Amino acid sequence: MDVRAHDERGGAGAGAGDTRVLKPDERDVPTGAAALAKGLYLLDVIGEAATPPRFKDLQAATGLPKGTLARLLNTLVLFRLIRQEDSDNTYRLGHRLFELAHRVWESFDLRGAAAPVLDRLAEETRETAALCAIDNDEVLYIDQRSRGGAYGFRIEIGRRAPLHCTAGGKALLAFAQPHEQRAIFDRMMLTGFTDVTFTQEDALLADLALSRARGYAVSLEEHVAGVSSVAAPIFDHTGRAVAAIGVFGPSSRLTRDRLHVTGRDLMAAARQISGNVGATPMNITPSTRSGRASDPQVECVLPWGAHLAEGPVWSVREKRLYWVDILAPSINRFDPATGANEEVVLPRLVSAVVGRRDGGLMALTQAGLEGFDFASGTLTPLVDPEAEISDNRFNDGKCDRQGRLWAGTMRLDASRTSGSLYAIKPDLSWERHESGLTVANGLDWSPDGRTFYFADSAPGRIYAYDFDETAGQLKRRRIFVEIDAASGRPDGLAVDAEGFVWCAIWDGWCLHRYAPDGSLVREVKLPIPRPTSIAFGGDDLKTLFITSARVRLPSRILTEAPFSGGLFTLPVDVPGLPAAEFG
Repeated sequence: MDVRAHDERGGAGAGAGDTRVLKPDERDVPTGAAALAKGLYLLDVIGEAATPPRFKDLQAATGLPKGTLARLLNTLVLFRLIRQEDSDNTYRLGHRLFELAHRVWESFDLRGAAAPVLDRLAEETRETAALCAIDNDEVLYIDQRSRGGAYGFRIEIGRRAPLHCTAGGKALLAFAQPHEQRAIFDRMMLTGFTDVTFTQEDALLADLALSRARGYAVSLEEHVAGVSSVAAPIFDHTGRAVAAIGVFGPSSRLTRDRLHVTGRDLMAAARQISGNVGATPMNITPSTRSGRASDPQVECVLPWGAHLAEGPVWSVREKRLYWVDILAPSINRFDPATGANEEVVLPRLVSAVVGRRDGGLMALTQAGLEGFDFASGTLTPLVDPEAEISDNRFNDGKCDRQGRLWAGTMRLDASRTSGSLYAIKPDLSWERHESGLTVANGLDWSPDGRTFYFADSAPGRIYAYDFDETAGQLKRRRIFVEIDAASGRPDGLAVDAEGFVWCAIWDGWCLHRYAPDGSLVREVKLPIPRPTSIAFGGDDLKTLFITSARVRLPSRILTEAPFSGGLFTLPVDVPGLPAAEFG
């Protein structure tokens, strides 16, 4: 792939090329139904486009003659199946589709749709699989299948249980709308059932944020001693969590690791249930390895099995690599000389760690920017630009050479464009520089400090900006690289001493190295599908450290990529630049 930098205002295409809808073969279409088939195909193309397409994008994607395409579009608009936005001349799905979807859900038989999935889960796990929903601020179990044997955990249909300490209840609470969640909390008693039940609201809210970010909830003996469970939400066509599907069993069999593997499989199962009744299932599974072997120079130096390892930063003073596991959540310190890794588990989501010029560390957490002492594990809140946005979290962050911290935010479940890009100054004042982001991600500067690179993973774009080092201002945003969804998504990035941009490609099984003009000059194949970020380290800064994730990977992919969540290294010829510090 050779992608050139260009100015965003010149138009980067509407993403219609990302769609992989199969065009109907006219030989298979009944006589007289050709126009209908073309119209339905066109509807699919519009619905699957990454961004709303224009007329020319649809022409390129479908290959339909201009006149035919215009007539089909006019007909679809007439029947309110699509709508045309006058502001930018793009086409989007129409409101009539939502009206029809409501009709589907009005007659939705949740138990019927879930029955074959429950059967399969019970057989595969040899435990109890159950379906539940919220009723009168409690979990109500509406169906179940048990294969746990005499030592399993049985659930009776119609049984009720508390929301705050069961996996199904926590999954539904985590994905409830903020006002709905608040109303339930106001009515709910956080009763303790075991020694590990969440009885403090702040601790439970932090756990629900973890559940939302993971996509599933876990209960480790929080309701019944000796019993653990995991559950994922089932969404309707509006994105509302209407039920949850879970697996329950003895803690001796449902270990922590097995719960998380099962949780990722439950997400796929929940989307299958939604898909059975017309909702569009979200793709959470990356493609399998392309067949080409990974680069022989890539080495797994720490097979840690992190949920979502991120934010690697090399400390020149300590000769250690700091990195975070967002969903553990924890801050880690790795010594490449000994292979030892030290972990400090934190009470809330953590997304990045940076050094301070006067010594010590700073961490970006669910509570904003905090001081962090590694020896004691103490967090000291400092400033939170998004204190009023409970559904957001910080994602990636780095310091510029003037000591400002630049950091992006995203919605916990990456479902909306609610993210922003902030610069936090040493005096803890802050400024928002971008908004409307989905997954604010990797960022870094050119060696001369005049260009700032920043990725928004959801649209598959790395942006380049003119950077004013003195004022800390961004100008002239343009698309540096745009990656097709079939090839993965840009994640964390780092710039080397020659000004080339290295980027981890999430779901791409690889790293990319781009020249300053945006052309791809190197692809490094990896043994894992979800590399997350990179940092230059070692005495000569010629070791590229690579973090990775296993979050939301089903067991099938983990079998193929068992070192997912590990820390990797790659020797490189061109060194990186020392990490800047805050203050």
